[in-house]
Amino acid sequence: MTEFVSLGLQGGVWQGVLYRDTRPGRLMLVHMGDCVAEARMAAGAEGRWHVAVDIPSERLSDGAQSFLLLEDAGAEGEPPRPGARPLASLTLVAGGILEGDLHAELGLMRAELELIKKELRRLATERTV
Repeated sequence: MTEFVSLGLQGGVWQGVLYRDTRPGRLMLVHMGDCVAEARMAAGAEGRWHVAVDIPSERLSDGAQSFLLLEDAGAEGEPPRPGARPLASLTLVAGGILEGDLHAELGLMRAELELIKKELRRLATERTV
């Protein structure tokens, strides 16, 4: 059983607990395809591993930024290996552009919902005919 539970972001450090009987492989933080940090692990109670990884400040900017916590069998400093397993993701949203982004996203979602409703109505009327 593998489960990562995020404890949140504080002071630029993302922390969480990984529930696993055996020691995990290398844990790394990936942003836009680049490995930007390696996570620190400490054994906790039986089957628990405390995980902490620094979010590099140079990777933060206006808009939405997504970070992935990946596990693989690679060595420190190597790029993520093919088949690396995603354990968790963290999305950070910041800046003045945020309001415009959210309004645009909501507009797109509304338009898609209207399209789905229209198609469902069309399908429902075809079946009753």
